[in-house]
Amino acid sequence: MSDAGEVSYADIEAAAERIAGVVHRTPVMTSRRLDQHAGAQIFLKCENLQRAGAFKIRGAYNTLAQLTEQQRRAGVVAFSSGNHAQAVALAASALGIPATIVMPYDSPASKLAATKEYGAEVVNYDRYTEDRTAIATALAEERGLTLVPPFDHVGVIAGQGTVAKELIEDVGGLDAVLTPLGGGGLLAGTALSVRALAPDAKLYGVEPEAGDDGAQSFRAGRIVSIPAPKTIADGAQTTSLGTHTFPIIRSLVDDVLTASDAELASAMRLLAGTLKLVVEPTGALGLAAALRLAQEDLAGARIGVVLSGGNVDLDRYAALLTSG
Repeated sequence: MSDAGEVSYADIEAAAERIAGVVHRTPVMTSRRLDQHAGAQIFLKCENLQRAGAFKIRGAYNTLAQLTEQQRRAGVVAFSSGNHAQAVALAASALGIPATIVMPYDSPASKLAATKEYGAEVVNYDRYTEDRTAIATALAEERGLTLVPPFDHVGVIAGQGTVAKELIEDVGGLDAVLTPLGGGGLLAGTALSVRALAPDAKLYGVEPEAGDDGAQSFRAGRIVSIPAPKTIADGAQTTSLGTHTFPIIRSLVDDVLTASDAELASAMRLLAGTLKLVVEPTGALGLAAALRLAQEDLAGARIGVVLSGGNVDLDRYAALLTSG
């Protein structure tokens, strides 16, 4: 399968069939207390309860399942701060494919450990001084591996689009959908599903305040790159959107918003207190912005929020919950 070309809702439907029985159809949770706090109806798509702890297994498995026998024998290489790393490692293990993962030295210890436990070889790098794409590309060329990018690939985008497909199938019409934004694979896939199934819904991507390359790109009409941002949302410490993800986001998304680290910690506390859900900082991006929008333009609305992951070291999680 080529990683070039367009991706459509038909690709998402095909991905849903491909991953069925392997990837969890995660629950959509609600809370009367949360709704009262927000002043709107909030529907939480709980990808923090997904296999490997995040939505990433969807795109990873969809992509690896389409490799040729020759590609499978040679193996794959991926780069990630954690969730895509675990997803590729797990998908590769399930399919009997050797996997090498390029991960930053400062990845959460739980994500590093899980990636290794799934059987992958881990190659570390410094996210602030080294280029992870260059490292992974060099490994692919040296070893004859297939590169599986974390977001900028049609198979990955199609797999991630199954999150919103399930959400809308399970809860019906929504007035708005919010999802975390890093490199744009989840948001691009979500956009395709939302426009196919709930075309009138407002659609927002949410990224960390310190890493607003998506917002800058959305407003400039071109891909804007930034230095690696410093934020507690380690899953969204990307430096730019992808060449496949940006055109979809630009044409189908209503706006790209940001959330501060303080808002993320507050949203995590709210989720822990009201629904007893452990959500990592990146996973709380959508809720943080939804709470703000519900006080402004979306009061009383039906809002779908993707909780993208729950992989966070417990010591760090406890510190974040008690911060502020």
